[in-house]
Amino acid sequence: MTHMPSHLKYLVFALALAGQTAFGQTAPDAEQFYIQVEARTSLTGAQSSVRRFSRTLGNVNGFSLGGGWYGVAVGPFADRDEAEAFLGQMMVNGDIPPDSYIESSNVYGRQFWPVGAQVTQDAATEESAADVSELRQQLAEDATDLTERTREAIVQDAEEPAPVTDEAVVESQTPSVRPVDVDEETPREARNSERLLNRDERDALQIALQWAGFYDGRIDGAFGGGTRRSMAAWQDANGLEATGVLTTLQREELLRQYNAVLDGLGMRDYLDNRAGIVMQMPMGVVSFDRYEAPFALFEPTGDLQARVLLISQPGDSRTLNGLYEIMQTLEIVPTEGERSRDQRGFRLTGANDRIVSHTEVGLQNGEIKGFTLIWPAGDEERRTRVLALMQDSYQRVDGVLDPAAVTDDGQSVDLVSGLRVRTPKGNGSGFFIDDRGTVLASSTTVGQCDRVTINGSYDAEVMATDTQLGVSLLRPVDTLSPRGVAQFTVETQRLQSEVAVAGFSFGGVLTAPTLTYGTLEDTQGLAGEETVKRLAMNVMPGDAGGPVFDAGGQVMGMLLPRDTDGGRVLPDQVSFAAKGELIVDFLRANGVQSTVQSSVGTLAPEDLTAQATDMTVLVSCW
Repeated sequence: MTHMPSHLKYLVFALALAGQTAFGQTAPDAEQFYIQVEARTSLTGAQSSVRRFSRTLGNVNGFSLGGGWYGVAVGPFADRDEAEAFLGQMMVNGDIPPDSYIESSNVYGRQFWPVGAQVTQDAATEESAADVSELRQQLAEDATDLTERTREAIVQDAEEPAPVTDEAVVESQTPSVRPVDVDEETPREARNSERLLNRDERDALQIALQWAGFYDGRIDGAFGGGTRRSMAAWQDANGLEATGVLTTLQREELLRQYNAVLDGLGMRDYLDNRAGIVMQMPMGVVSFDRYEAPFALFEPTGDLQARVLLISQPGDSRTLNGLYEIMQTLEIVPTEGERSRDQRGFRLTGANDRIVSHTEVGLQNGEIKGFTLIWPAGDEERRTRVLALMQDSYQRVDGVLDPAAVTDDGQSVDLVSGLRVRTPKGNGSGFFIDDRGTVLASSTTVGQCDRVTINGSYDAEVMATDTQLGVSLLRPVDTLSPRGVAQFTVETQRLQSEVAVAGFSFGGVLTAPTLTYGTLEDTQGLAGEETVKRLAMNVMPGDAGGPVFDAGGQVMGMLLPRDTDGGRVLPDQVSFAAKGELIVDFLRANGVQSTVQSSVGTLAPEDLTAQATDMTVLVSCW
């Protein structure tokens, strides 16, 4: 724990007592007592400490102490005896640091935590400015060993306005102070003020030096030779004397430079009572749009196309797993990126040439909560800084989003909870040709794909392609066990005999293939091509790659796309199929053994439909 030095605590206490009239302090008979468990030199650090202690303790408060210090305290207690009793018990239990102590409420200034709490003491009035100046002079006479910077900080803390709060948003106090026109510290005074820094603040300086390109060592909070040299290099680059020890103002300027990247993003603590989540969010570039369970959607407000989702729903491990699968189908979660999942939650990252997406979700006490940050690609410095602040400040509070919180805008076949589902750039059909799940498809469907899937869920690799025949061989990444496979026929079919093609005519809108009937018109193409058979049937683009059956249910070919080379537009009923006997040769040449049988009898339509459903698959190009 970082303590204020004793002489500084005395001055703050003297300031509180001497300024009761000027600062509107409570009367002595209203004195209460607190157990102070920690003191920090930044409001951001104090807010983090309050949240940490609140996880295990009740009645945790945050107060301004003056001089740039902020206290974390438990209470209040009516008298010192009561406070001491609680202090002893909490120390025995190990609930608080061993150097915690009793402090009077008269020492505390404005209350910054809990969010929206009433301040226990009145804020300074405008009329007190003259009294503040007079009191400052008195303090200077009593403490000549303090630097001008410390005295200025005490008075600034007394004069600054109370934090502005409302029901949802609290302004975040990230260090971004520019140097002010006061006398600078000597190297000795700089070292003394440096000793007051806690571990987090020392780490922050190393991180800022690393960001500025002057430090490449470990972030360990130890100001050794490497850190001193980097400090001197930063001083020299900024036109300052290269002492290797940063003064108070120089530390503030370094942090200001580091945090300047966040300017305009409006990082603030946002409390969503319905979702039961509070965290820092870039409210300068996003704003709340609507609830579409399980999401609270925040849309961009300007040119920066950033988006945020708060995720909140009741559920168990099965609900969590379902959400994990659904999230991966959304456009906001690109396929390229790391995924991790366990019984307590999951994490999804994804990136493409447009966006970078990060999702974190956890399951606790029957509530699934988390968030997603979507940020434009190529802006990694701001994205990583924003993400780190969101992760550090994320906190669950009471409340979970009602699953019925859905609007009409969110209901569509291509939407999930108002978010667009990722769709392939092309769909076609294919069919299983062996028990290992190998699939035959149209080479046109899979020719220009970054990724190929079978039935929308299983990744597949293109093993071989014959562009002249128009076919491609696909092997699933994970072995599949199809319910049915193709049985080819190499016999010559009678012209005008009935044939049928199975395919996903509507590009996957329907979950099962459609069977379309027609006739065999010729065993060659219109120009005498020997690799195709001409069919008379009304097919759809999504049918391309599907199996063509004869009347007995044997596969006599594969439906080809309807090309319009040379600008010719063929009649709707004219289609072509790659010949079954040539497909068998292609499979054999690529080490795939297919089943070949002679045609026997005629298969009933319902039996042919069942057979086609078992072996026909949706092939998608991404």
